[in-house]
Amino acid sequence: MSAGRTAQRLRTVRGPGRTSLRVSPRACAAVGGLTLAALAMGVLALGTGAYPLSPPEVLRTLAGHGPAGADFIVNGLRLPRVTDGLLVGAALGLSGALFQSLTRNPLGSPDIVGLSQGSATGALTVILLLGGGTVATAAGAVLGGLATALAVYLLAWREGVSGLRLVLVGIGVSALLAAVNGYLLSRAGVNEATEALTWIVGSLADRGWGDVAVVGTGLLLLAPPALVYGRALAVLELGDDTAAALGVAADRTRFVLLAAGTGLTALAVAAAGPIPFVALAAPHLARRLSRRPGPGLVASACSGALLTVAADWLAQRIVPNAALPVGVVAAVLGGLYLTASLLTRRPR
Repeated sequence: MSAGRTAQRLRTVRGPGRTSLRVSPRACAAVGGLTLAALAMGVLALGTGAYPLSPPEVLRTLAGHGPAGADFIVNGLRLPRVTDGLLVGAALGLSGALFQSLTRNPLGSPDIVGLSQGSATGALTVILLLGGGTVATAAGAVLGGLATALAVYLLAWREGVSGLRLVLVGIGVSALLAAVNGYLLSRAGVNEATEALTWIVGSLADRGWGDVAVVGTGLLLLAPPALVYGRALAVLELGDDTAAALGVAADRTRFVLLAAGTGLTALAVAAAGPIPFVALAAPHLARRLSRRPGPGLVASACSGALLTVAADWLAQRIVPNAALPVGVVAAVLGGLYLTASLLTRRPR
């Protein structure tokens, strides 16, 4: 892309004092479109079920003027599930964009490098062995994700960490943790194993406001530093020496972003289970829509929210009289999207 075309696609927004911000109109349009699509998908999901409601009826119910009995159905039963899906998808999309940029690898998502499996191992340990509730499960998922991130980083260290080595080590660690999770399930009772197995596939069924609070708190605490330090991701992709020459503290920035991405993944897993492919596919979709080479953190978060809620809506409708876990549908959609992307990609 020539410098002239780049300048045409960017606009400088002047702030108070000496601050300014370069923005891309297409990227802003992509964020706005993805946000509206995610919210529209959420409204459609709120009207889906044994008690169907049209989108206008859902909106009137949310405003407190819905049909008789709709308030309990929408606000009491369905709204926590849809809100949890939106927030979990946003956390996974943001985390996926961070890891893909930090590893400089389009496959470097939390699913691939083992963080989702590590968080699931921590959560399963609390659920099956300690009998913990929502808060304890969230703590277990965070500890499991952090321990996995540390193990993968140390195992991949060879006078530095390359993106390819990190992905390969993560695949091995993920396979090992999957075996650990299978062992934990095999040692559990029938009822506990059935409940845990439904959770580990990735499901939004029976999610309440406690789960929403878990992932919502994670986004409130971790998204701001991720977005602030994420402005240096494009510089980090040029190498540590170039980053240092441009005034970016590479080690500190990388540590903050890795910690933020790990925490977002762990809390999303605690709130909905390890939903696959969202963290991997959301940044790709965001880049296609915004046509920007950078990570596109906000667009990736909006894309993840849309993908998660859309997958959950399909999971409730694709098989008559049998709602599937959202993780199953997300895996199918993610696999189809990535396969289509590879088939349609022009060879270099």
